[in-house]
Amino acid sequence: MRTIGKPVRSRYRWVICALLFFATTVNYMDRQVLGILAPTLQKEIGWSESQYGLIVTAFQAAYAIGLLGVGRMIDLVGTRVGYIISVIWWSLAAMAHAAARSAFGFGVARFALGLGEAGNFPAAVKVVAEWFPKKERALATGLFNAGSNVGAVAAPLLVPWLTLHYGWRWAFLVTGAVGFFWVFWWWAGYRAPQDHPRVSQNELDHIFSDPAEPTTPIPWMRLFAHRQTVGLVVARFITDPVWWFYLYWAPKFLDARHGIGLAQIGLPLVIIYVAADGGSVFGGWLSGYLLRRGWSVNAARKTAILVCISMITPIIFASYVSSSWMAVLLLSLATAGHQGWAANIFTIVSDMYPRRAVGSMVGICGFGGAVGGMLVASATGFLLEKTGSYLPIFILAGTSYFLALGIIHLSSPRLDPVKL
Repeated sequence: MRTIGKPVRSRYRWVICALLFFATTVNYMDRQVLGILAPTLQKEIGWSESQYGLIVTAFQAAYAIGLLGVGRMIDLVGTRVGYIISVIWWSLAAMAHAAARSAFGFGVARFALGLGEAGNFPAAVKVVAEWFPKKERALATGLFNAGSNVGAVAAPLLVPWLTLHYGWRWAFLVTGAVGFFWVFWWWAGYRAPQDHPRVSQNELDHIFSDPAEPTTPIPWMRLFAHRQTVGLVVARFITDPVWWFYLYWAPKFLDARHGIGLAQIGLPLVIIYVAADGGSVFGGWLSGYLLRRGWSVNAARKTAILVCISMITPIIFASYVSSSWMAVLLLSLATAGHQGWAANIFTIVSDMYPRRAVGSMVGICGFGGAVGGMLVASATGFLLEKTGSYLPIFILAGTSYFLALGIIHLSSPRLDPVKL
């Protein structure tokens, strides 16, 4: 019998997806500010390419540490409270960049930002696992993950204007403050589906249409004992650094190779990350479409991944093109392909692991990606300082995803649920 006061029918799970989308938008807007301002700050503060690489490494190191702890924290305290803690922390850290006066100061601020921002994806993927049945999770993940690109679009529209009119410190202060508006919205609008007054019994039955799962906590060591966990961690270790490179070095690449400075960077970056948005939604939609056509979870996810990563390969030629718009096109295809890959990789975690382990697993996998990003960020800074060549980096970016997909296939040939 329907609870008194509840609607007869509802689709409130998509409102929750919208909340995740906006949190991810804020998350990426805050981390993108430094990449946009890097050429400006490099001239004003006076850091070298290698110092910039180490600043990025500080974020990656903290992100790796945070992912190990915050995923577990979210599994223990729940998504409502855990998400709020993360957003408040990273918003304060983002604003703290305005007080930095040296490369070291920016490194400290980036480290604090990395600790807080580590909470976004473990929380968001766990919320999707709690609010969506398996057949909808890839689309929901693709939709909220599209927020990463909207944030990356919003930043180049807002940050140059704030910097040119009020100075770069205000760019960090304004973008960092946005997270507090989201915290209020989340606190007011989020409850577990079974406790939410706006969720109908009809929708609740749909959300819990998959077989019931136990609720007892799962120790971390039981997760590490499975080859599926190792495969996902290694795959993220190989591919996440590519995405970090786009975030932190694409503006520098376009400035150094094509003369696109702060006043002109907005439109190219908007094009790149709007394309990435489309890739995220497309990747999630494609695997869901194949599932509805009767494909197995294994075939649907891996086929969608293969289609998406095939879009990335042409980035190898980015160093050779003389047209700035051709470079933008290649970067757009690559970021779209990566985000389609990411939507499915996040979903594979919730396909194979029970809900009570999803936050921990996303944190563990993200840790692998952050460690890879940390190593590549330092190496990129030193490589560019010594050679000035982006070619080795683009070759790595264009080929690493196929290796990662092979590793996932070897470790999880059928994407069967992990027996914990």
